[in-house]
Amino acid sequence: MTKQLVEEFAIKSFEKPDNLQELPGLRLESVQLGTFQVHRMTFKPGWRWTDSLPDIMGTDTCEFAHPVWMVLSGRFAVQMNDGRLQEYGPGDLGMIPPGHDAWVVGDEPVVAIDIQMEQT
Repeated sequence: MTKQLVEEFAIKSFEKPDNLQELPGLRLESVQLGTFQVHRMTFKPGWRWTDSLPDIMGTDTCEFAHPVWMVLSGRFAVQMNDGRLQEYGPGDLGMIPPGHDAWVVGDEPVVAIDIQMEQT
């Protein structure tokens, strides 16, 4: 039998996130919905992972998987450590494996949703 992921009614808002982090060029708002963490990420124009986060995260590139990634506005590029490149725009949904650089394309901020399932 499949485990039921939704066990009760819930509502949250990014207007009152459970957690808020301000990182260089990045605002990260997080809410917990059952077994899911949902992040709204706002990246300023000019932001790039390899310019902003290696010293903070302790890795040369992003080592997080993004199993559900959706860009709401702006354009965002992701380049895997092996050189593969993908660009995302408004309305695009994707999956991003660990081991990548990422950056804002153009002069418009990027707003994206990242959904993570809690590891048990």
